[in-house]
Amino acid sequence: MTTHRVLVTGASGLLGRAILKEFKASSSWEALGLAFSRARADLKKVDLTDRKAVNDVVNEFKPDVIIHSAAERSVDVIEKDPEGTKRINLDATQFLCEAADAINAWVLFISTDYVFDGKNPPYKVTDEPNPLNLYGKGKVEGEKLTLKVNSGYGVLRVPVLYGEIEKLSESAVTVLFSKVKDTSTKSLIDAKQQRFPTLVDDIAYVIRELSEKKLQDPEIKGIFHWSNNEVYTKYDMAVTMAKAFGISTEHIAPDMSSSSTANRPDNSQLDCSRIENLGINKRTKFSEAIVDVLKPYL
Repeated sequence: MTTHRVLVTGASGLLGRAILKEFKASSSWEALGLAFSRARADLKKVDLTDRKAVNDVVNEFKPDVIIHSAAERSVDVIEKDPEGTKRINLDATQFLCEAADAINAWVLFISTDYVFDGKNPPYKVTDEPNPLNLYGKGKVEGEKLTLKVNSGYGVLRVPVLYGEIEKLSESAVTVLFSKVKDTSTKSLIDAKQQRFPTLVDDIAYVIRELSEKKLQDPEIKGIFHWSNNEVYTKYDMAVTMAKAFGISTEHIAPDMSSSSTANRPDNSQLDCSRIENLGINKRTKFSEAIVDVLKPYL
């Protein structure tokens, strides 16, 4: 069996860990994970904002595929430090894409449903982005940059993610469990924005399948979407968590006003038909998956 090589950036992060695990579990792939601030023994420490370091690792490992999931994802952090974010989210993308292009590796850039304003869902891959916050704007720039270096590259937009975490605050979904567990404190939880929480394992599976199809078919390029199809507000997620563990919901109440620093779309549902038409499909029910994820934090 032919073994292909995949390089995964951001491999210490929530999504990156799942992607690396998915590829490592397949006998068809040899996988190398890159990380920086959270580099561990099984990951290679590389500063993606250093062009030489990026060139060196790409030329040494010679991947067939690069999954670029490294990014500053905190919407509120990005609003406060746009310059620092640009280095991580854009300069690194440029260096990686150019290094990949020189050795004919395929790049899949991980983007977000936040490229849309949420006013006219569901969004097709052909719909024009109109981001409301700097995170979304930066991701649109990253998409354009990726496809400008090589129009054969790919972009995968995904929604709010959850999965096996290192701490509750690692995901915008699991962080809600802190409020759910603290029954002594009244909490208002957003009940306005409609979200599509998606398990990182599902995204990782889709990415591996897409990568394998790409190696057989050069027409696999451009923009793709993947998302769960169950709609939840953060309040709905919190109630689902509470019910799963028999916790009272009397201390949590729905908040119909949006109060965060950055603007977020009210409903940025993604149309995933382009990937479904390739025969790729994996969606895990939120109410089932969230139990396994949160059990260690009860």
